[in-house]
Amino acid sequence: MAETDVRSNRCSVQMGYVHCFADKVKRFPGLAGRETWKVGKEDPRRVVHSFKVGIALTLVSLLYLMEPLFNGIGQNAMWAVMTVVVVMEFTVGATLSKGLNRGLGTLLAASLAFLTEYIADAPGRIFRAVFIAIAVFIIGTMTSYVRFIPYIKKNYDYGVLIFLLTFNLITVSSYRIDDVWSIAEDRISTIAIGCAICLVMSILVFPNWSGEDLHNNTISRLEGLANCIQVCVREYFNDSEESTCQDDSSEDPIYKGYKAVLDSKTTDETLALQASWEPRYLRYCHRIPWHQYAKVGAALRYFSYTVVALHGCLQSEIQTPKSIRALYKDSCIRLGEEVSKVLRELAKSIRNNRQFSPEMLSNNLNAALQDLNSALKSQPQLVLGSRNSRAINTPIQAVQHHDQKLEEDTRTSLPRVKNIGSSSRLGCRSREHSRELTKKVLRTQLSKAAIVSLEFSEALPFAAFTSLLVEMVAKLDRVMDEVEDLGRMAYFREFEDVENGDKIVVTCEKPKTDIAQNGVPSAGSE
Repeated sequence: MAETDVRSNRCSVQMGYVHCFADKVKRFPGLAGRETWKVGKEDPRRVVHSFKVGIALTLVSLLYLMEPLFNGIGQNAMWAVMTVVVVMEFTVGATLSKGLNRGLGTLLAASLAFLTEYIADAPGRIFRAVFIAIAVFIIGTMTSYVRFIPYIKKNYDYGVLIFLLTFNLITVSSYRIDDVWSIAEDRISTIAIGCAICLVMSILVFPNWSGEDLHNNTISRLEGLANCIQVCVREYFNDSEESTCQDDSSEDPIYKGYKAVLDSKTTDETLALQASWEPRYLRYCHRIPWHQYAKVGAALRYFSYTVVALHGCLQSEIQTPKSIRALYKDSCIRLGEEVSKVLRELAKSIRNNRQFSPEMLSNNLNAALQDLNSALKSQPQLVLGSRNSRAINTPIQAVQHHDQKLEEDTRTSLPRVKNIGSSSRLGCRSREHSRELTKKVLRTQLSKAAIVSLEFSEALPFAAFTSLLVEMVAKLDRVMDEVEDLGRMAYFREFEDVENGDKIVVTCEKPKTDIAQNGVPSAGSE
């Protein structure tokens, strides 16, 4: 009976696995279709790139499929197909980087291999084998070590790898094959054909420029952070409680905004490196400073850490009462709006290739900071006075003072009593009375301290929120400096005040924000 139950349980488990697998198989086409549609909808250029790769592979396959071309190239036509598969990338910069690295690596390796073959072929076959082994060892060791150099690793790692592969193929095969020159010639020609097809398809047919992607990504991140700050400040002073109780951070637009900035380091560096290979120039024949875009991204990541902390104030378990927050609502919202306005102005400057006016932006920020500073001074309810701090420190001191007073009273009253029994009873009563008074005083003082501590803990989140707003303004200077350097290096157009109709020549100097001793910046400039 027990064995039958065990077998039935096993059969039921196996049937459950079968049904689960069958259900996954049924759902797979729908999931695959939705995911495929999602990828193409996010960036339609991916669909175009896929067709470009298919066309390039079809063209290069003609070298192997058509009889006249195959007779001219032979079996080495497959190297052209391999080159297209490896070199063809999404952007022009990545394709140029891989194509030029592959071509130069193959050419240099073939030249060195023929030099090695020329030296080793003179004395005899035994010396030739020993010399080839030594050459392979030396070249392999040196190239492998060179790949660890940061500059080579960053820019020419693929070329060094192709150099090492081609050198070993030609040098080692030359020991058994006499006509090695024809092999090297065919390899170089097929690789050149494959690289040429990749470059034509990448540059001339719907090109995707790495520099353009880096340019647009920088603008979108600036605008995304501006929206994050604006929404974050407004939600903090919102009357509804839903804004402070969001648990699903993955669906939070604020979280998505600064997460895109925090995760941008690798993407920015890769796009900047690929863009440096692209033949794109500014007016006056100056190259675009793509590395400066990477520095702007680094400044944005440094700035976004404060936005993360500011977002954490919304999700804090202890919140400042709305009555206190309402006193400073207008000043904080104005400061947040000014910070968002500065970020949008920087994004607009990069989009239009036009310099901005640091003086105007700094003046508006200083005015908003002065407004917040005045609000904090005129409404001191947030800052707990010294009276509360003394109340927190008084319970133990009051109890100790009361105990000393009781001891003095008992010492002075005991000698006046002549009866020993009455004196002992009086001492016991006095000690009991002392304990009761001590408990009463301690409870009263601790209850006051608890109330003060509760008020102080409720005020701390708003104090942190205000300090983060001020810290955000201080870190914004670094972002403005990097964008200003980008405008100077990229020869952006001069700033023009459209409202006043005046043309303002922007200089590199920018007024700095003065931070007072109380931690709140003042409205002056040096």
